[in-house]
Amino acid sequence: MAGGEDDPDVDRVLDRAGFDAGASVLTRRQAEVLALREQGLTQSDIGDRLGTSRANVSAVERSARDNVERARETVAFADALSAPVRVTIEPGADLYDVPGRVYDAADEAGVKVNHTAPDLMRLVGDGAGDAVEGQRVVDPLLVGVTSSGAVRVRRRR
Repeated sequence: MAGGEDDPDVDRVLDRAGFDAGASVLTRRQAEVLALREQGLTQSDIGDRLGTSRANVSAVERSARDNVERARETVAFADALSAPVRVTIEPGADLYDVPGRVYDAADEAGVKVNHTAPDLMRLVGDGAGDAVEGQRVVDPLLVGVTSSGAVRVRRRR
């Protein structure tokens, strides 16, 4: 079935996920490709289904993933701007020292952190991606805590 607009499976998946082309950073085609990839289809299968080449599907998917990553970075930046607690973690820091630093800064700001120390270490490690190797921070990080106690982690550039 060529043409994503007429494909009830894709329409249903996008509808269930709440896709709104007017509010999304993704084009409809990008959303279709991501939805079909999430269902396990190969880029070749998607190309056949949408009436285009595998190379085009690859380019659309790459653009979609880039757009999603930029949107995540924008949200992380906005959260960091409004977070009453901001802790910079320098390269060389031990991940085991991060919870104490975050808790101290949060106490000083009168903010309750919604995570235990082990959860906070895991959250920072996961959020930092390859900026943390083992338990050592290799690239500077910014750990923000919102007024509601949510923790946001982003790389400092």
